[in-house]
Amino acid sequence: MFDLTHFIRTLAIWAIPVLFAITVHEVAHGWVAWKRGDPTAMLMGRLTLNPVKHIDPFGTILLPGILLLFHSPFLFGYAKPVPVNFAGLKKPKSDMVWVAIAGPAANLLMAIFWTAVLWLGGHLPGALAYVAEPMQLMGEAGIIINVILIIFNLIPIPPLDGGRVAVGLLPASASIALSRVEPYGFIILIVLLFTGILWSVLGPLFLWIYHFFLAVGGGS
Repeated sequence: MFDLTHFIRTLAIWAIPVLFAITVHEVAHGWVAWKRGDPTAMLMGRLTLNPVKHIDPFGTILLPGILLLFHSPFLFGYAKPVPVNFAGLKKPKSDMVWVAIAGPAANLLMAIFWTAVLWLGGHLPGALAYVAEPMQLMGEAGIIINVILIIFNLIPIPPLDGGRVAVGLLPASASIALSRVEPYGFIILIVLLFTGILWSVLGPLFLWIYHFFLAVGGGS
């Protein structure tokens, strides 16, 4: 049965953390690519924090909506990838690493930011409880989505960021071999996800990092 109250409450808590997590992630890729010689994202107007410019119909709207309808304890989503012309970079192979790592690095900074929001919410005076509780809930949501994006995107399978980092760092023969996996990357990830292998490997790491930030922020 559809619970409108739960839907609105969850949306209110998760909307801002999720939108900023996926938007800043993509802007970070485009900004570093621009600084390393490729202006594609900048010329296409993608170096903006306006979420509308980064909306992916499935990843930004449909997927979070499905999770909401099924009362998921958390929301997840992704934005439309920023276009990067790796051949236009000053040093394509090494610069690819910096462009790729920029997204997870941005999520790390946002996880720290939301930890600060969580801590601040827990230290407001009682008279501001009506503000403190939403801050704490949004802080926890911000930590969750950003830690998920960090870990997921650092999986060393192209076209994920971790895969591009590996391609940029590996010797030529291994780099070429790994880059050939890219057309099948998402199929591999879906199989790993639905067989439970992905969570069994990455779940403990997620929980450790999540609880670390939670402890720093004084969360429950």
